Amino acid sequence: MRDRSLQYYLLVPAFMIVVATTIYPLAYSFITAFRDWDLSKQRRPQGFVGADNFTQALSDANFLSTAWVTAIFVVVSVALTVVLAMGLALLLRRRGPLHDFTRIILILPFAMSPALIGVSYRFMFNPEYGVIAKGLGQVFPPLAGIPWLADPHLALGVLIATDVWHWTPYMTFMCLGGLASVPRATEEAARMDGASSLRILWDVILPQMTGVLVVVAVLKTIFALKMFDQVVTLTGGGPGVATETLAFYVYKVGFKWFDMGYASALAWVLTAILMAVSAGYVRMLLKERKMATA
Repeated sequence: MRDRSLQYYLLVPAFMIVVATTIYPLAYSFITAFRDWDLSKQRRPQGFVGADNFTQALSDANFLSTAWVTAIFVVVSVALTVVLAMGLALLLRRRGPLHDFTRIILILPFAMSPALIGVSYRFMFNPEYGVIAKGLGQVFPPLAGIPWLADPHLALGVLIATDVWHWTPYMTFMCLGGLASVPRATEEAARMDGASSLRILWDVILPQMTGVLVVVAVLKTIFALKMFDQVVTLTGGGPGVATETLAFYVYKVGFKWFDMGYASALAWVLTAILMAVSAGYVRMLLKERKMATA
């Protein structure tokens, strides 16, 4: 009994840290979402405004534009990441002389800080001295001198490319883990029956990889919805609002426009979206575990 009491006492410091850094800020931001608070004029939240901060989002053109940009970013980046990760996993599945070295090199992008990636690509896409911008101009002359980060469509494309480059290695290793569970005997049997490599991929491998690919897509969706660091360091949300994500817009409303009440409401809208996606992810994991133990 005394040992059990000691265990609870040892948990108190960790619990207090969680309360101070997570539970209290969440509760305070939830209360603030229903209050009027202009941080440039008041030190504390003012009057209760009900759901006005939430309904304001429905008529906020900037929020709707940001939501559209985020939707494009999520759909394209998730699709590209899943396809590239699966393709690389299939290549790495075949052992070669540089197999282990390739795996080590592949993990480097994921090991880098997102903020550092944004700064690096901002220099590399500079039309005057950027390595990538200059290289593309040399290989494809029509692309020479293009201001990649000054064009709204190109800037969003660059942001998507950097995000895909960052997350593809991690998702590749997840796909490799899934491929390890695909029986080689099934593939060999299909090959002996005269099936082509493409047919084996479509009829044998992908059906058994569906669960893994869905998990990869859901995880990447969660990470994409939280995109912030690279937006700040790569484009700053520009040009204009072309690359503003929801997370960046929450920061902008709260710490540039000082409307903490509205920013808190937007943060909870984003949190609700993330919780919905996360709940779907957890349900899939529980379903897979139940099927595995059945």
